Amino acid sequence: MKTLDPGDQLDQYRIDSEIARSGMSTLYRAHIDNNGQTVAIKIPHPEMEADPVLYDRFHREELIGQQMDHPGVVKVLPSEGRSRVYMAMEWIEGRLLRDIIKENGKLPIERATSITLQIADALDYLHKHGVVHRDLKPENVMVLPDDRIKLIDFGIAMKEDAHRLTFTHLTNTLGTPDYISPEQVKGKRGDPRTDIYSLGIIFYEMLTGHVPFTGPNPFTVMNDRVLNDPAPPRQLNPEITPQLEEILYRSLERDPRHRYANAHEMIWDLTHQEQVGVDEERASRSPARRRSPLARRIAFYAAIAAIPIALFLLMLLFAEK
Repeated sequence: MKTLDPGDQLDQYRIDSEIARSGMSTLYRAHIDNNGQTVAIKIPHPEMEADPVLYDRFHREELIGQQMDHPGVVKVLPSEGRSRVYMAMEWIEGRLLRDIIKENGKLPIERATSITLQIADALDYLHKHGVVHRDLKPENVMVLPDDRIKLIDFGIAMKEDAHRLTFTHLTNTLGTPDYISPEQVKGKRGDPRTDIYSLGIIFYEMLTGHVPFTGPNPFTVMNDRVLNDPAPPRQLNPEITPQLEEILYRSLERDPRHRYANAHEMIWDLTHQEQVGVDEERASRSPARRRSPLARRIAFYAAIAAIPIALFLLMLLFAEK
């Protein structure tokens, strides 16, 4: 099917302009004929419609957007009798959080905390309604002019009553690996704590201007988060309080059992920072102790090689005695 041009008609929508194009779909600004309401129209590319997994992803996003009703979650409008596959959504006048971070680097602590609290509140609502976003990153957070936020793009979100969309099938559609949780790296389905981890990465980036795990390729980045703890954020931004650093650590625990169990717990700590206890032992987790996969393998083989040497020395010791 041909792309749409300004002035074209799509059912009750008149196309105003093309906004963005990705490998999966094209986004248009449009308005409804009978009331002039501005909307966003998302049309999948033909190859996406032909792929059952990708089409299911598109349908999943539409279904979640229609069922959820929260000011921090983009709303998908009902569209009956459509002449082709598309999704009509509320129009959001704002900017991607990614663009704001690029423009400003690290954000003021108060602003970063406010944005994080709003995202956490939206996640709390989603999780209580059985939805896990699973692809939370600055590209999927819209910031309105008054600094309110909207979560967008629920293409790989998980519903409790839906069948599984595996990481393997969607590897090419997940985008940057910087915000994926360790359990997602291991191919697990994830749960609300998966979103908590991704939010922790976003918060860390807003406070320091950097993501906590980097590398020359996506696999290195993903392995780094499985093997290592993040660099202490206060070393990158001394204005971060010990309590705020502790909140970051709790959200970025590699083992989800040690992470915040839900968004409500994180919200409580962010709004009661003076009551957050600081784990002094975390100070020993310095960047100097971080190991790359190669360093870990070298240490493993070195330990194996040392075993016969140690046995030989013990034999000598007993022989002398």
